[in-house]
Amino acid sequence: MTTHIRGTGEPGLMSVAATIPSSCLHDIFRAADRKERLGGEVVKLHVGEPYFGPPEEVAEALAAAVRQGRTAYSEVEGLLELREAVVEKLATANGVDSDPSRVVITPGSCQGLSALLHTLAEPGAEILLPELHWPVHLQQALLAGFRPVFYPLDAGFRPDPEGIRAKAGPRTRVLLVNSPANPTGAVLDAGQLTELLELAREHGWGIISDEAYEHYVYDGGHVSFASLERDVPVAERIVHSTFSFSKSLAMTGYRLGYVAAADDRTAHALRVVQEASIIGPSTPVQYAGIAALRLAGATDAHRELVRRNRDTALAPLVAAGLLSELPAGGWYAMADISRTGLDAEEFTARLLASRSVAVVAGTGFATQPRLDEAGRIRSTAFAPWSRHLVRIAFCVAPEALRTGVRRLVEFVESGEYGKPEEYGEAAGDGGFSGAGAGAPSGAERSAGARAGGGRAVG
Repeated sequence: MTTHIRGTGEPGLMSVAATIPSSCLHDIFRAADRKERLGGEVVKLHVGEPYFGPPEEVAEALAAAVRQGRTAYSEVEGLLELREAVVEKLATANGVDSDPSRVVITPGSCQGLSALLHTLAEPGAEILLPELHWPVHLQQALLAGFRPVFYPLDAGFRPDPEGIRAKAGPRTRVLLVNSPANPTGAVLDAGQLTELLELAREHGWGIISDEAYEHYVYDGGHVSFASLERDVPVAERIVHSTFSFSKSLAMTGYRLGYVAAADDRTAHALRVVQEASIIGPSTPVQYAGIAALRLAGATDAHRELVRRNRDTALAPLVAAGLLSELPAGGWYAMADISRTGLDAEEFTARLLASRSVAVVAGTGFATQPRLDEAGRIRSTAFAPWSRHLVRIAFCVAPEALRTGVRRLVEFVESGEYGKPEEYGEAAGDGGFSGAGAGAPSGAERSAGARAGGGRAVG
């Protein structure tokens, strides 16, 4: 029987989206939920969900907007009052020179990133992503039509400028930088950002700076990439920045973020993308955002809660040699479990089964798909060194974090890891999750990994 995919025009072909599986994060979510449904307790260190909530004033502002009938459509770029507040925040807290006309309010920074990528995409264009990356960045780039190229990181998980130069090509159009980084916690200082900015200017690239974790820098201060262009004429600026209310104000379910476009032309195009995508962000939620921006002290308080977790609960990981140092920023740490002799997928499955602790395999943050001419995924490999890394979220409740870390260290030091068949279904398959319709099979992933010199994903 011949299968036709709507929109391809040819039998047997699938759309680009149909070949992009869900991220690895969903695998461990499902495995942990399955264990809980069977009556098991799970210490969840795989979830980037803070144990604290937003300030009470935020909920009150949202409720007041609804009760007072402020629920009509807003402008596609968001309420002017909120955009003006964002511009003031960018100037005072980030050192970024912007204007309400170049700010677009989005339903979460994730949607803002996606819209920005669609705004900047060109046919056949390449985007430079870090070898260790948030899986959603890769999904978004593929959906926007970019062809991803992965740049190397140094021993501290920071971008290697010369490695980036070597990976770039004539079709490179965008360099994506995430500081503080998910999943590594790496933080870039002004000197490192300046070097990347000069490299991008030299080659005519645009820059996307994902600053979702801007308020979670524990050693020194956060440097906003666009602050380096403060004295550059607007028309010549190249750094587009995205920000989130989810992390700083713990407003994860509110879905509110914003994009500060570098120049007027990009801002105009971004508004068109938003008009075609969402019409406009939620009006009541925007009023909650206005209230949130008046609570600068809340971000400092939230940072100190997570810093305390980092300084106390993660110390045993350093003592055990699983971390070389505490992460400088963000909500996550990447632990090296190579001493166990287990692959990350095996480790996460056995840790969950035997110690009821959920963490995420590092391979899911290092997926490197191979595409056909149309941009469809044909096979996937991953950076081989990611096979011995797992991501641990330390934004969770202190007692849960201490318990999970203690159990993880005990598991590693016990040397008793069991046999694969003792643990049943694995918690994940490495990169993107599950096959689903059109996703590469395990055999295809293995073939792709071998062709690229990497190890098989599976």
